[in-house]
Amino acid sequence: MTMDTAPRYSTYEVTNQAPPLADYDAFAADPVLQAAISAFAADWARDRLHETGRCVGSAEVQELARLANRFTPEARTHDRFGNRIDQIAFHPAWHELMGLTIGQETHALCWNRPGPGAQVARAALQYLWYGAESGICCPVSMTYSAIPILKQDAARWAEWGSLITSNAYDNRQGPAATKTGATVGMAMTETQGGSDLRQTQTLARDNGDGTHSLFGQKWFFSVPHSDVFLTLARTAEGVSCFVVAGWLPSGERNGIAIQRLKEKCGNRSNASSEIELRGAIGHMLGEPGRGLRTGLAMNHNTRLDIAAASAGLMRQAVAQAAHHCAHRRAFQRALIDQPIMQNVLADLAIEAEAAAWLAFRLFAAVDRQESSESERLLARIGAPIAKYWVAKRTPAVLVEALECHGGNGFIEEHVIARHYREAPLNSIWEGSGNVICLDVLRSLEREPGALPALQDELRAAKGADRRYDAALAALDSALPELVRQEGQARRLVERLALLLQASLLLRHASHEVADTFITSRLDGGWSGHFGDLPTGVDAGSLARRAVPVLS
Repeated sequence: MTMDTAPRYSTYEVTNQAPPLADYDAFAADPVLQAAISAFAADWARDRLHETGRCVGSAEVQELARLANRFTPEARTHDRFGNRIDQIAFHPAWHELMGLTIGQETHALCWNRPGPGAQVARAALQYLWYGAESGICCPVSMTYSAIPILKQDAARWAEWGSLITSNAYDNRQGPAATKTGATVGMAMTETQGGSDLRQTQTLARDNGDGTHSLFGQKWFFSVPHSDVFLTLARTAEGVSCFVVAGWLPSGERNGIAIQRLKEKCGNRSNASSEIELRGAIGHMLGEPGRGLRTGLAMNHNTRLDIAAASAGLMRQAVAQAAHHCAHRRAFQRALIDQPIMQNVLADLAIEAEAAAWLAFRLFAAVDRQESSESERLLARIGAPIAKYWVAKRTPAVLVEALECHGGNGFIEEHVIARHYREAPLNSIWEGSGNVICLDVLRSLEREPGALPALQDELRAAKGADRRYDAALAALDSALPELVRQEGQARRLVERLALLLQASLLLRHASHEVADTFITSRLDGGWSGHFGDLPTGVDAGSLARRAVPVLS
């Protein structure tokens, strides 16, 4: 028998592999998100959220996300003739994804359609998109956060308002007058200061015509191709905030020289850069010397957005893990039928659920803050608490969800690997953990009504569970000492976050979920790891509830 006549046999058949989690409605498959939008007056957005759910759950968007992260952006500082152009080149997948998310008003729904539940509905869009492709959510979030800040200046709003609230994505890098839509960036940190923005060294020279020329460097400018950005520079009065267009009306770059793009651990589809400002023309925003206050107002919005985004990343990780375990078999049973795996999945699921309720409750407070001082104060103190805790718990969730996949989760072809690299970012962006926890202490000191507003929210669940009541009483007793000790700030914020989550679960989630959360997190002995739920918990039911239903 010759090689040509020998029978051809496959050496093996691929079996026992979970099918891709694709072509499904991610909103319909998320009962917690559905419950949250109902609880917080956003039911009117259901059709839009189903549309987005089908979009982010599609195999097409998953492939676009893969391509955008596989073929990362490139800095093009000069053209072929040697002229500086300082542009960023993206794979077409990036632009397609941006077109989809901007088209769904993920950046501006609440500003374009204000009303009950508007902030919650927009946050739900961000939550869904962050689980699909995190990189595009950076310019989306910054644009969302900048809109109310730019509205405070009538001239700047007249110039930029219609562009940054437009649902038309325009990928051309050029002057605003030629475009149908625009995005906003931030360029705040410098090499010598990092999060300590008081150390800003960039200088602003008054041009005498209502503009300033900016000279200096910025160490971490994400989305350097933004059409307009907010930055800080020093004037005679102190650090001030400026609005800077990316391009001059002539089509030239506005004194922005890109030095390099960062080679980041994750968030690779999104361009982050180091730049020099070489006489960039800017308009002052707010009062001279009060730039930190203006910048921090924008940071407040982005910090809360981070909580919703991180909760969305958690949910996607849990969905991927539960889906895998529902289809993969080992030792004659599906993984999801193994008691120890049930414990892990159930623990992951209640962590993600608690994160979602915390984030969306605070967006509901933003919805109500114009008519309620207590809601404004709750949003103010709650944003850094939620940002710190949800972002800090996200890497732990992603590590465990990846492990549920075994070795399959640790290869780049699997979406969970990309999410794993993304997970630590939100603990750093807009203030690392220490900075955020110190902000909580400052808020308690500077906003006399913040603590009572927070206590009212916690006491809303008082009497529903004796263990919760005991944990709340213990916090009340320890609070005076905790707020005086800067070194205990993380401990304070963790306790506040856990109690806020427990309070919300008692009021909004099933008894099973709330009881499991309190048993594991508040009743003593919590390790912080996953899979150590105590006996008496119906882990199997909680694990199966986490499996996304495809539709």
